[in-house]
Amino acid sequence: MSAAVAPRPGDVQLVAQAVTFGYPGRRILDRLDLTVAPGDRIGLVGENGAGKTTLLGVLAGRLHPQEGTVRRRGTLAVVEQDLAVSREDTVGTIVDATADAARAAAADLQAVIDGFDHDGGDVAALSAAIARYEHLAAWDVDRRVDEGLSRLQAPRDRDRRLAELSVGERYRVRLACRLAERADLLLLDEPTNHLDEGGVAHLTAQLRAWSGGLVIVTHDRRLLDDVMTAVLDMDPSMDGRPVLYGAARYADYRFARDQMLRRWRARYRAERKRARVLAERLDASYEGLSDEWRPPKGSQKHRRGTRARQHVKAADRLIERLEAQAVDVPVPPPALHFPDLPSVPPGYPGGPLLEVRGPRVAARLDLPGRRVEVMPAGRLLVTGANGAGKSTLLAALVGGVTLDRGTRAVAPGVRCGVLAQEGPGERSVAPGGPSPTAFDAYARHALDLLDAGALDPDALVPVAALGLLSEADLERPLSELSIGQRRRFDLACALLAAPHVLVLDEPTNHLSVGLVDELTTALRATSAAVVVATHDRQLRADLADWPHLDLGG
Repeated sequence: MSAAVAPRPGDVQLVAQAVTFGYPGRRILDRLDLTVAPGDRIGLVGENGAGKTTLLGVLAGRLHPQEGTVRRRGTLAVVEQDLAVSREDTVGTIVDATADAARAAAADLQAVIDGFDHDGGDVAALSAAIARYEHLAAWDVDRRVDEGLSRLQAPRDRDRRLAELSVGERYRVRLACRLAERADLLLLDEPTNHLDEGGVAHLTAQLRAWSGGLVIVTHDRRLLDDVMTAVLDMDPSMDGRPVLYGAARYADYRFARDQMLRRWRARYRAERKRARVLAERLDASYEGLSDEWRPPKGSQKHRRGTRARQHVKAADRLIERLEAQAVDVPVPPPALHFPDLPSVPPGYPGGPLLEVRGPRVAARLDLPGRRVEVMPAGRLLVTGANGAGKSTLLAALVGGVTLDRGTRAVAPGVRCGVLAQEGPGERSVAPGGPSPTAFDAYARHALDLLDAGALDPDALVPVAALGLLSEADLERPLSELSIGQRRRFDLACALLAAPHVLVLDEPTNHLSVGLVDELTTALRATSAAVVVATHDRQLRADLADWPHLDLGG
């Protein structure tokens, strides 16, 4: 049996050259180049829909580029955001597949040892088998799998069917197993989305010690700081191409990116001004062809025609000269335009806008004797491990669940904006069914709020004014938008009614790092009250001065 050779220092695990991929009418990747060597830890960032997940699919071989090539060396492990599973697949199915490579390496080594001739044996083959066995740490794979499942709080019952697990549970099972594999190239899509603090700490330690190459799609700014050696920004620059920033710190990447955006926007404004000047000069030039300068009719007829032709030629030369000087600068990416939200409703009598006392919801939340209140322009940061009840508490505050015990009170006229982990964008996408456009779904959401008495028509926030989605994307069916774009749509829906209270459950999930920075600044400045539940370490640090409720777990 042959064994793959363990990668040597300097080996390249992946080379993508001039990769182009897209769909009819929409090019997603355009002549992209990327090289990944052992020890490279590259973070893929960018706006939602920029092609991060698509690029990961191309690098993994799940999608095939229309142009260009992708070459991989060594073993490959991939953890995508979700994966279709059959009814028969169980946790044990993934665990057994994980151990296969390590057990094969152990069997290969034993076979080479058993057949080795000490007088004239193939030393190179023996060395390769030993190197592969040690590279995979094949003697330790079962312990690593068990530790990973435990540390990531993934189901450990081998007989549990994957189809019966939540998306997060399935992800954690696959992530634990892929980390235990020690593949030469590891591709991860948003690995921290379904992890609590302990799980993120375990993931970070594993990735920092990874000997192979890593490419990770992530919005987690702290993970970028702790792990990455470079950042590939999928958002187009002035030349329309992604940019690889060799920055080991997130702050350095953001500084370089912001400087580029400032230059881009300044150049765009200059070119728009140049275009206006061109239009004005052309208008003035062609205006000269009016009757004002022409000799009276009947006099010097041929001279009139000659002067007209000369004037037209002069105008044409002016056009050519100005257009030759012009530079085609694409429209810069939009920034978040957070609306000016009210702090209290008309006739506000004072006291909390929202409060719950001693809430209990089945086995999901139990806070006997506790009072959670939200005052005007108040702030509250809710933290806790997975399953501690963060989402349930937020739902209890906005009346989304029935309390088994305790009370809830809301001041008259208070409007709430809610960003749940599954919002209108996901609920509007029926599997295999028709999907409304984002514009239509936003209008439907507005009508639903109006019917429920939760919307003042005079205070409605237009979705196109927020800078979250382009008008072209708003005209597309929601089913055609990326997960991140639908998350942006959900955020827009939370702002639709100009709420007095914003309640956000894991607001950084699926959003680009740039938008997370903008949103964090807006949340700190808004006049509305804000309640945030998050496991995002950087967001918690950014909001560390807020009142804090830790549910433990």
